[in-house]
This record gives sequence, structure tokens and C-alpha cells, in this order.
Amino acid sequence: MAALLALLSSVLWGTADFGGGLSSRRLPVLAVIGWSQASALVGVGLTAAVLTPVGAGQVIVGSPSGLAWLGWSLAAGAFGMGGLLCFYRALAIGTMGVVSPVAGLGVAVPVLAGLAAGERPSVVQLVGMAVALAGALAASGPELSGAARGRAVGLAAVSGAFFGVALLGMARGAASSPLFTLLGMRCTSVAIVGVVAVARRTVGGVRPRDLPMLAGVGLADAGANLMFAVATTLGLVSVVAVLGTLYPVATVVLARGVLGERLLAVQKAGVATAMLGVVVLSLG
Repeated sequence: MAALLALLSSVLWGTADFGGGLSSRRLPVLAVIGWSQASALVGVGLTAAVLTPVGAGQVIVGSPSGLAWLGWSLAAGAFGMGGLLCFYRALAIGTMGVVSPVAGLGVAVPVLAGLAAGERPSVVQLVGMAVALAGALAASGPELSGAARGRAVGLAAVSGAFFGVALLGMARGAASSPLFTLLGMRCTSVAIVGVVAVARRTVGGVRPRDLPMLAGVGLADAGANLMFAVATTLGLVSVVAVLGTLYPVATVVLARGVLGERLLAVQKAGVATAMLGVVVLSLG
């Protein structure tokens, strides 16, 4: 079940990235992040309001009264927001094929943390993790060109580190309450965007017709976060983290199917390799 939830989180994260990328072509990055995160907060808040009072879905709600999730959720929200801002800025000045693989290396943070905490994946799982991660990075289509220098790569590296800390924060907070960890994350990210919006006195030029797409992006991201958080309570964080970072595969497939973008040979090989890694992991 943990592997399935982690894979589903990758699909949703990849879908959210695809939608967010399309929206960012027409709207300011901060507006895309802000409105999508606000939509996610509404969705998570309603879910918490429905499930918590009646004690339903305990694996999702967990034990919010202990507040062990609070610090982790605030940290995950802040680092996740920082990661998004750096990631989108890196995409704006660099090349997707360079930025995405570099940012994806942030998975090392939760993987190493899990191993340091005493997790011991089997040899088969370790092989599957390596194969799946290599496939995900290759699916992004690395292009080592002039854009792969300087600030873009630096920002991508910072975003990867931030994303890694956010994933670790989600995993640690989820041990107490997956749902409330996610709720705290969304409150944090929306608060940060709100402060910036007030300072700039703008909502980013978003029109009513833009809201359905942004809401979809936010809800997909929130759903991915929740599935990943629950998955970490059911399986090894080191394994779940790798499966949860296969989202470039979903993004590439959507770009091919919806926009008709051609896949490079390395991307096709990457998708196949990632799927092979998933099969190996399932055997472990």
C-alpha cells in the first residue's frame, strides 16, 4: 500500500507541475503558487473538518491533539514554499532539462535521513531505488548546454535541498498526523504568499477564468502531499521518498499527450527505466 500511495503521489505531483507550468506562461509565478496553495488550503481544511470530528479515516487524521506534527508542518511549509520559488525562478532563466534533474536530487535528504534513522532496505529495494531515480532524472531530458551554468543551476540545487527538507518534514509530521501536517503546511505557505501580496498590493492579475486551472493545480499538489505523508507511515521513508519523486515521468508523458511535445531518446529510455525500477521495488 505504501508503494502504491507513493506512486500515486508522483502522478499527482507531475500533473500539478504540468498545470502549474502552463499557468506560469500566462501569469506571474507568485500568483500561480499563491492561488493554487490557497485552493489547496480550502480543500485540506474541508477534509479535516469532515474527518476529524467523527473520527473517520484515522490513518489520515492520526493524532492531531498531540501537536507533535506542528513544528514539522511549519518547517515543511516554509521550505516547500522556498523550494517552489527557487524552482520556478530557475526554470525562468534556465533549461527544464537541466533544472529538473538537479532539483530532483533533493530526494537524497529524506533517503539519507531514513537510513540514518536505522531503516535498512533490502538489496533488491536498494537496486530498485537507484534504477527508479536514475530513470526519473533521465526522463527530464538533461541537456548540458550553456543554460546549465551559473545561477539557474545554483537555484535548482537550492530548490532541491528545500524540497528534500520539506519531504522529510512531511514524513516526520505524518508520524503524528498526516492530515494536520498538510494543513499546517498549507497555512504556512498561504501566509507567506499573503504577506508578499499585501506588500506588493497585488493578487497577480488572476482573472476568474484562471481559477479552475489554479484550483486543480493546488488540489493535485495537496492530494500528492497527503498520499506521500500517509505512505511514509506505512513503509520505509527512504523507499517512499524515491517513489514519490518520479513525478518528472508524469510531467513528460502529459507534455507528450496534451501538447504533442516530442520525447528525446534519453527521455524515452528514462520513462522505461523508471518503470523498471518500480517493478524491482515491488519485488523487494
